[in-house]
Amino acid sequence: MLAEIIKRTLRVPALIGPAGNSESIARQLDIALLSVGFKLSRELLEHLSSHHPAQVTDLGKSILTAVRELVGDHVEHNVYFAQFPEGIPDTLEFWWTEITRVLFTGQTLYGRYQHSYQEMLARHNAFLPSAKDRVTLLHLGATLPEETISLYHMLAESAVPLNDADRALAKTLAELCVHDPQPSTIPIRETRALINQVRLQNQQPLLLDTVTDILRLACALSDGDVSLQELTYFVSFSRKTRRVLLGALDDIIARAPGQLADVKQYRQRWKRLGECLHPHEYHYRFANDVFAVARGEKQVYSLEAQIEMAFQQNDLPRAITLLAHKPGAFVRNLDHLLREASSEQSELIRVTLERVANRVSGRVLLSLREHLQNRAVSHTSRIFTNKKGRAWLTEEVLEPFDPSIVNTFTQVLDREILKRLPRARNVIVDPAIASVALPLSEKNKASGFAVLPRGSLLPVERGILRFFVYWKQKEKRTDYDLSAILFDRHFNYREHLSYTNLRAMGSVHSGDLTDATHGATEFVDLDLTKVQARYIIPTINIFAGENFNVVEECFFGMMLRTEEQDGKPFEPATVQMKAEVRGNGRVALPIVFIRDDKRAWSARWMHLYMKGQPNFNRVETNHESASILVRSILERHYLDVRYLVELLKQNSDPENKDAPTLFIGLAAPEQREEGMQVYTLDNLHTLIPA
Repeated sequence: MLAEIIKRTLRVPALIGPAGNSESIARQLDIALLSVGFKLSRELLEHLSSHHPAQVTDLGKSILTAVRELVGDHVEHNVYFAQFPEGIPDTLEFWWTEITRVLFTGQTLYGRYQHSYQEMLARHNAFLPSAKDRVTLLHLGATLPEETISLYHMLAESAVPLNDADRALAKTLAELCVHDPQPSTIPIRETRALINQVRLQNQQPLLLDTVTDILRLACALSDGDVSLQELTYFVSFSRKTRRVLLGALDDIIARAPGQLADVKQYRQRWKRLGECLHPHEYHYRFANDVFAVARGEKQVYSLEAQIEMAFQQNDLPRAITLLAHKPGAFVRNLDHLLREASSEQSELIRVTLERVANRVSGRVLLSLREHLQNRAVSHTSRIFTNKKGRAWLTEEVLEPFDPSIVNTFTQVLDREILKRLPRARNVIVDPAIASVALPLSEKNKASGFAVLPRGSLLPVERGILRFFVYWKQKEKRTDYDLSAILFDRHFNYREHLSYTNLRAMGSVHSGDLTDATHGATEFVDLDLTKVQARYIIPTINIFAGENFNVVEECFFGMMLRTEEQDGKPFEPATVQMKAEVRGNGRVALPIVFIRDDKRAWSARWMHLYMKGQPNFNRVETNHESASILVRSILERHYLDVRYLVELLKQNSDPENKDAPTLFIGLAAPEQREEGMQVYTLDNLHTLIPA
């Protein structure tokens, strides 16, 4: 857990033990960390220096291992062409050489490393550090038990859905902290299901208040999908577990019989679960009603059915009245209501929203705010994504709203969101984080280092942009192909870099690898001072083999270097970000690079996957669909940190000595005043109000 805490928080838990003099060891560690792009804060350096050398040595090894893995330096990054980025042959010359070899020898070495990692290193000059290299501070944390509990509470109490990695981490932490003070609330139902699984297995009280909570818990106990998007095959539960689940179900229906209507949404799953729980063996009358509804033996009329009927009958006032009983549903249907409403009915919708907004989660209100600001302009298409990042487009058939309508309703939302934000004495903001998109959901966000939510925009310095993909197959030969597609300002195709086109516009591809038994890395080098393109879209194509979510490991990253630096193809100190690639699709689109009219470059995060073909995906055949998806992302206006900061500043009062100072930035400051609340990339989601 020590490594996970360091990677997730960039804090090193404080040592507990005998004092000693470890100043030289601590400074040696600091120097070693610089080679990976990290550094100990002054407070952490002093803390390590004052403890026993044996303790500091052991902790130092753990720190170095954790940060190397964080930026992708835990594996060897070899290249097909040993002198990359120098010595890349002309594409036609290279293929002619390969074809000639096959004709005269009957053998091909194509797609495999022609040299060892050590032989490749011998062909490169020493790395020359630059003032522009990344240096990430590691801070001193609390003790390991305190950091463990703190991280558990932060993930469990998150007001936004977590990605798969963080959900798994929350479950692990719940197991470690099962006898410690528990979170006061667990708002996200998927996270709650996993923590309830741990509690059930340790005879601890469960947090259940809906029938769907029981269904999710059953999925968790069966190692299934707690988001309920995919079918789960329920295991054979023990008699004790069946009694607990049925008893909880009985209590919920006894208190709120109206929840029987929610069974219809997942009636087939309830029928399968009933076959595993054997409710007829127990005397739980209310629980048996659940399975009677699922089997169609008992009829219940849901509020949703009444709402749908009101829409079908064009009875908008009744639909508004019914939806007001379910504020979350009212907010989710607000676009539909406004499309059907007259001016008088629009006023009724506004009044109703003001009345029910205080019973809707902050995440849903912010999602509606983001949606509405995009409804004032026309779009050619709408983009949809599932929890694994798979994206698809449909034609936009809705007419945009009148800007005055959008303004009226966004003001209502702004007032409600403002009420929920923390009071502050002062708000200090790193300008670099202003254009980072608010993490309204972490489901599609990749795990890794310096990973930003979809839609986030960050400047990229001009120079050598090198991005890469590393993958290691699990069972069968797996061939991934890293490519870069270059478009002009109108998204007309200009050029591409891939194994079929090794050179373009002064940029180079490192060569094709077709087997990753021991891991493989492909690189693309782009000189941003020379590239004549408006947009650069990196793509990762599965040509053959295992999916992204099946391979043993796969990650994408980006480095920034100067021409003078030399060094290995992979230098961890130049890694600006590294993201796991684990989505459900055969083509990955992690990010897009954009040049403005002043020739300044920036990167916008996408976290998208295209379905692609079962095999032989190539940039030549999918660049058009990739460009359409990217255009949809670029057209969308995302709520960013700047929006929330403006509201927070309205809540700030320099005279309020009891309120804390808030710091919001990409990284925590080295020095902070007492009581300062710090929000960085690792906990930005905690700013989203409940």
